[in-house]
Amino acid sequence: MRGLLLRLSALDADAENAVRVIGFFDRLITERAGLDTLVRNTAELAGCPAGLHAPGKGLSLRADSGAAVTAGPVPAKAVVRSLEDGVEVWVAREGKSAPLDDMLLERFAIAAAVLLEHSSVPLPELGDPALVELVLSESVGTAERSRALHLLGIASTSPLRVLAATGGIGGRSALLGTVRAVLATEVLQVDGRLGVGPLLPAVDAVKSWRAARTALRFTSDSAPVMWWERLGSLAILAEQLEPPDIAALHDVQVLDRLGAEPDLITALEALSATGSVRKAAAAVHRHHSTMTARFARAESMLGFELDSAYGRFRLYLALMLRRLRDNPE
Repeated sequence: MRGLLLRLSALDADAENAVRVIGFFDRLITERAGLDTLVRNTAELAGCPAGLHAPGKGLSLRADSGAAVTAGPVPAKAVVRSLEDGVEVWVAREGKSAPLDDMLLERFAIAAAVLLEHSSVPLPELGDPALVELVLSESVGTAERSRALHLLGIASTSPLRVLAATGGIGGRSALLGTVRAVLATEVLQVDGRLGVGPLLPAVDAVKSWRAARTALRFTSDSAPVMWWERLGSLAILAEQLEPPDIAALHDVQVLDRLGAEPDLITALEALSATGSVRKAAAAVHRHHSTMTARFARAESMLGFELDSAYGRFRLYLALMLRRLRDNPE
């Protein structure tokens, strides 16, 4: 600190701001801020993207000014300050550097070195389900999630899906409540129902997990696998509607009554998906001639025809809402 202050004596008008920069990073060190906080606050102070790259710990953190911390490489035009063990801090300013950028990078590097040491608390052993739980936790920061991924042998920027399964399944997984969460690069076979989250950078696995749980709610015995991407605008229904709201809908109530007849709901789902009476009959192993009367009875109870695009859409929506109601979060 003394050496730095001596150097500041030549800065004149900038001296006060330089002291503020030093104090800014000293406070982060004193408070033992997390690495996410360090990177985010540095970007805010600099007014441009800033980041921390620590490959030995699986960390490649970056933030834009006023934005959340994400994973990403060091930009080609960034100004970099190197530390030990391959660790780097950087800022990437458009145009000319600011007068205090050198000072900011130096203090950023010092703070990073100290806080990296503070954050080196051992995580669970490699392969421990606790690591999967940490990766999927809503409460941890990007740095902790990246370190957990690193210990699992997954780069933070690698594409990854999260699966939500009700049955046995292989892969890196953890049982979270009544649902098994699986980190996967491909969709695996499962003895039960399966919600498939979107393919995202591994550091965003919590988003894929949230989507996988939503997809799981749209599964049924006759449709045990649902991909998030295939839900489209239906996904918002899971956020907006509660089971009692769905149960009060006329179409859903009629389907509940029709569900008392063996295989009729399965046949209606097949009819909704294919638009074909023959294929719907084949799905429940019945001759198509026997299904005509059953579908006619369903039409009379529902109050709309099933052989039109409008009718099939309304039927499909009611069937999906029924699944959503029967599979609460």
